[in-house]
Amino acid sequence: MTQDEMKQKVAETALAFVEEGTIIGVGTGSTANKFIDALAGISDRILGTVASSEATAERLRGHGIPVLDLNDALTRVDALSVYVDGADEFDPGKNLTKGGGGALTREKIVAAASRRFVCIVDESKRVEHLGAFPLPIEVIPMARELVAARVRAMGGEPVLREGFTTDNGNIILDVHGLTINDPRGLEDELNAVPGVVCNGIFSHQRADVVLMGTPSGVETIE
Repeated sequence: MTQDEMKQKVAETALAFVEEGTIIGVGTGSTANKFIDALAGISDRILGTVASSEATAERLRGHGIPVLDLNDALTRVDALSVYVDGADEFDPGKNLTKGGGGALTREKIVAAASRRFVCIVDESKRVEHLGAFPLPIEVIPMARELVAARVRAMGGEPVLREGFTTDNGNIILDVHGLTINDPRGLEDELNAVPGVVCNGIFSHQRADVVLMGTPSGVETIE
């Protein structure tokens, strides 16, 4: 089974977590796109979706799937029933690194608004410690050098993601060289730096379930 086929299989498996008559959150990226394509076949069973990026919203609408503003959605229900998204890495505690596509802030918001987070990945995303994938940090532009200096003091090497602006109008610093032994502690430490909007460690909003594609099928990690 190829990597693409593994992504397809986990995307299809995630449909089992979609509750009829509810609003669901949908993530961003190549694996999430496969979930969107699969969701199109059962979209009549849900009330609508909340998208974690403009790109995701466009793809959902292209399939005729209703897209709601999160504020409007939460006036109709107390929480989204499930959030389905991929990850750049996950560790044995189901902590994640996300943000390779630059949508980390909205992804974290939608995850926080959902009762359950189902993470869909292929087996290449499994690591013992987060940090091999550069850690994205969304930063208000005027704070770029302040945040970069603080990150260097933590042992990381920040690199500006050239030519990229988030859906929120901010920049991304991708931090290389970190081995993340305390995901929650570092998530909190980075978020406390003035000018940081959000960072790509998902520990407070870690996955409840990881569906991992392997050559022999889908492994469920709870």
